Order: sequence, then C-alpha cells, then structure tokens
Amino acid sequence: MIVRPVRPATAWERMPKVRVLLADDHEPVLARVRSVLGDEFEIVGEVTNGRDAVKEVQRLDPDVLVIDISMPVLDGLQAVSNLQSTCRRTKVVFLTVHEDQDFVAAAFAVGASGYVTKSHLTTDLVPAIREALEGHTYVSHSIPQ
Repeated sequence: MIVRPVRPATAWERMPKVRVLLADDHEPVLARVRSVLGDEFEIVGEVTNGRDAVKEVQRLDPDVLVIDISMPVLDGLQAVSNLQSTCRRTKVVFLTVHEDQDFVAAAFAVGASGYVTKSHLTTDLVPAIREALEGHTYVSHSIPQ
C-alpha cells in the first residue's frame, strides 16, 4: 500500500463556494468570466443590464456582484448606487474597459471594492474578488495610481 501525504486544505478551499452574480451585456465577456471563475466560485446568475442587476442582487443576495460600467437600461454605476442602501452585504467588483481615473473614482464612490479592467480579467478578477471578500480594495495594475 502506498501512502501519500495529504496537503491540508487552504482557508479558501474550506469555505463554502462564494456566490457571484455577473452583469455584462456581452456574451463573450460573460463566457470568459465563467471560465476564469471556474469551479472556485458559484455563479448564481447572469444579467445583461443594470436594472436586472439590481433586481437579481436583491433576489439572490450574492456574495459578490461583478458588473460592467457601460450597460443598457441602467449603467453599472447607477445600478450599484441604487443598491448601496439595500444590499450592503454584497461586495461589488467592476469589470470594465474604462481605464480612466475618473471612472475608478466614480466606482469607489458608489461602493465598489474592486476595479478590474477587461484586458486584465484573467490575472486580476479572482484576486479582486478575494480582496473584496476580505474587506480590502483592489484596482487592476494597468490603472495608473
């Protein structure tokens, strides 16, 4: 009989899966986010506009909302602003093409915990979600500080 040592589970592995709601109006982006989040996170829903993001956050109570800024009906900044008073538990990570400091400032002003550029989705989204859940903030390294 061969006995192999068992690596102890990390804190992230012992936790229940983090529940994430995705909000983006482009299916290719949603597909890419799903693949990046993989098995580590539970995707509880996907919406394609800000109004539906507000409704689904209130209905599903996810741990994290990953939301784009530029979306139809209600943009991401407006949606998150609308959620500020009712859904304080849900952490918000913006995932966007906008690299301008004004957008970053606006995102944090409405209550974001993270700001990830789509060009750095594969390297920055998971760390941003983890930092948000630990009560920290995260900004993609491509954004000048």
